[in-house]
Amino acid sequence: MTKLAVLGGGKMGQALIGGLLGSGWRKAEDVVVTGRRQERIDELSSAYGVHTSLSNPAAIAGAEVIVVAVKPQDIESLLSEISSHVTPDQTLLSFVAAISTAFIESRLEYDVPVVRAMPNTPSVVHEGMAGIAAGRFSKEQNLLLAREVLNHVGRVVTVDEEYLDAVTAISGSGPAYFALLAEAMIEAGILLGLSREISTDLVVQTMLGSAKMLRDEHMHPVELREMVTSPGGTTTRAIRVLEQSGVRAAFLNAIQAAMERSQELARGDTGS
Repeated sequence: MTKLAVLGGGKMGQALIGGLLGSGWRKAEDVVVTGRRQERIDELSSAYGVHTSLSNPAAIAGAEVIVVAVKPQDIESLLSEISSHVTPDQTLLSFVAAISTAFIESRLEYDVPVVRAMPNTPSVVHEGMAGIAAGRFSKEQNLLLAREVLNHVGRVVTVDEEYLDAVTAISGSGPAYFALLAEAMIEAGILLGLSREISTDLVVQTMLGSAKMLRDEHMHPVELREMVTSPGGTTTRAIRVLEQSGVRAAFLNAIQAAMERSQELARGDTGS
């Protein structure tokens, strides 16, 4: 079995397809993607050359890996569709937020290896970050296969399932935090007289370069901050204002709130 079935052609499913094909790990003819609307899967077929289907049971036949990338409210109906068609020889890799491996396992007819993942959207540019956790019937080879899928679109860490809510709060939601910071910095540049184009270039490249220094040079964030911050200089004054404004505490509180919301969703609380 070499086929990869992606059940759900939404944003995350599309990000994974784009990343996997772009990395060369799978050929388009080895991938099948499903959706609820013919128009949507036609778009994906046109963009990537992959096989498409409106039938989830048909799509998973012969698939080595089944990636489930639907919305949480759609997972129960999808599992009822495929329950008797998924076999213990396949690996089910779930991207569905707040849905436990136990929930999925309980709705499948056989003892299927389930791996739960929390990837993020930078997977589309091969710079994603994902946390994965093994289900009850998953063995090391299933985790390795899940890692192989996700390693082609970024990096992967393995955690106990109880910590996936924290992964969701940090890396799953993380791109939105950086986007908000970038937005604020770009607006600041415009207020200081720079054009939007120049301000955007300055901010985006600075964020990219800083991230690469932290990752590739194995620097601690404090090291990078101190490298830039000279006594009595511009950065010192800016950092002081940020600290006085409670930015650090705001991030701690925001990420805690995101984790708590993830836990609420796992309990079925769909309120805002």
